[in-house]
Amino acid sequence: MREGLIPTVLGTAVTAAGVAAMRMNYPTAGAAAAGFGLAHVVLGTIDMMQHGKQMKPYKHP
Repeated sequence: MREGLIPTVLGTAVTAAGVAAMRMNYPTAGAAAAGFGLAHVVLGTIDMMQHGKQMKPYKHP
């Protein structure tokens, strides 16, 4: 689960920084940073979902 958690948290921070930059008269750079951060959030979430399905505990019959 850690493989997907790191990009998701990083993407959240970058998205927040991008939104803050858009409000401080840097709309182009802010939009680029927000888009880059959102992409990390989406890819990290997909990674967490894929690894969650693979790491199910083994049950003895």
